[in-house]
Amino acid sequence: MFYTPSSKLPTHLILRNQLRQVFFPFLGIHLPRPPQLFPSSPSSEASSKWLDAHYDPMANIHTFSACLQLADLHGDGEYKLVVGDLGPGGQQPRLKVLKGPTVLSESPLPALPAAAATFFMEQHEPRTPALALASGPCVYVYKNLRPYFKFSLPQLPPNPLEQDLWNQAKEDRIDPLTLKEMLEGIREKAEVPLSVQSLRFLQLELSEMEAFVNQHKSKSIRRQTVITTMTTLKKNLADEDAVSCLVLGTENKELLVLDPEAFTVLAKMSLPSVPVFLEVSGQFDVEFRLAAACRNGNIYMLRRDSKRPKYCIELSAQPVGLVRVHKVLVVGSNQDSLHSFTHKGKRLWTVQMPAAILTMNLLEQRSRGLQAVMAGLANGEVRIYRDKALLSIVRTPDAVTSLCFGRYGREDHTLIMTTRGGGLIIKILKRTAVFVEGGGEAGPPPAQAMKLNMPRKTRLYVDQTLREREAGTGSGPGPHL
Repeated sequence: MFYTPSSKLPTHLILRNQLRQVFFPFLGIHLPRPPQLFPSSPSSEASSKWLDAHYDPMANIHTFSACLQLADLHGDGEYKLVVGDLGPGGQQPRLKVLKGPTVLSESPLPALPAAAATFFMEQHEPRTPALALASGPCVYVYKNLRPYFKFSLPQLPPNPLEQDLWNQAKEDRIDPLTLKEMLEGIREKAEVPLSVQSLRFLQLELSEMEAFVNQHKSKSIRRQTVITTMTTLKKNLADEDAVSCLVLGTENKELLVLDPEAFTVLAKMSLPSVPVFLEVSGQFDVEFRLAAACRNGNIYMLRRDSKRPKYCIELSAQPVGLVRVHKVLVVGSNQDSLHSFTHKGKRLWTVQMPAAILTMNLLEQRSRGLQAVMAGLANGEVRIYRDKALLSIVRTPDAVTSLCFGRYGREDHTLIMTTRGGGLIIKILKRTAVFVEGGGEAGPPPAQAMKLNMPRKTRLYVDQTLREREAGTGSGPGPHL
């Protein structure tokens, strides 16, 4: 098909243009392409929503979504990226602060980071948020990127049998080999786990045991738990810059709510298993709801006055991510699927993914009132869902292991991703971009999930059904005995 100019041109000019399009390619002359007459495909429309701001495959950032935070750390309107970096191979963990594509500051951490959060501690001016980083048994609080406070988890009571054995070793009443055998028996049967000192002793060779016992037998037994997850909870106001409390999940199957000023424990709640993901809503002084996804494959719901879970959502697989969208919980499982639940445990929908889910986070576009779920997959895709409708697919050169969306620098809507190989990808959402349902793969129609408004059974209908049942007994076809 030829590109035909306007019909208002003379006939000889139209023929000349058509002859050029036929014979010029044979002479090696290529004419410029005419303007595109048809709209672009859906895939190109999806990719055009984002501007490629930065891509560095050698950024050497190894982290996950819980350790990524965007915050105005100095109160100057310039939002920076805070990264709790695990380091290559889990070695040399560091706290990194990025401004644009460059690292602004970097400091070592004593242990691997578990989560990062920014929160307001007080109402004093200037209003600058504090940075909390959970690492090991401690929470390190920074203000203006300087160390401000260190909170340590309270110590746990040791196992009394373990304490008695170390007391005997202190008095030289048992030898190191007998101590090892007794500690192994306690580890297998006792409900209270052993201390770090005893666990290290059990890993030693026979030749190293005596020196270890002589070095540590005079020290008191200390059993310390570690932090597994962390989030923030508003204290008494729902404003964006309101004072917030830190909520910690520990390896000891507990949830702790900390006071934002004195860093004392305001509330303690127990769980049947170790929490790995937390989502909260409400205010601590008024009413709040807390959802904790645990290692036993369940999600537990707690409220302000409950010391133990009020509801339980049993999953068919282990959770790999938890995001709250308005009043709905969206959880990703290791069976490559997204599930949506209410706070009372009612399942709303399920969407199957084409690959394993590596990470999840919330995409919130406040100017358009949009809240959606981002899921990073093992096939290099980042899928964005509102409810179960696929809004967009972002394809990356490598599998994404962490996601963060928000204001970065002076841009309100920035998507930050880190990859499995340590790369950093920054994309900016266009101001004219609009997410439209059905922009991705087609799924079941929305009407399929709607319940039919069936009329109630009347008394007349019930009586007529009973009469037909009684009169129709033995009147069917076939021989009757």
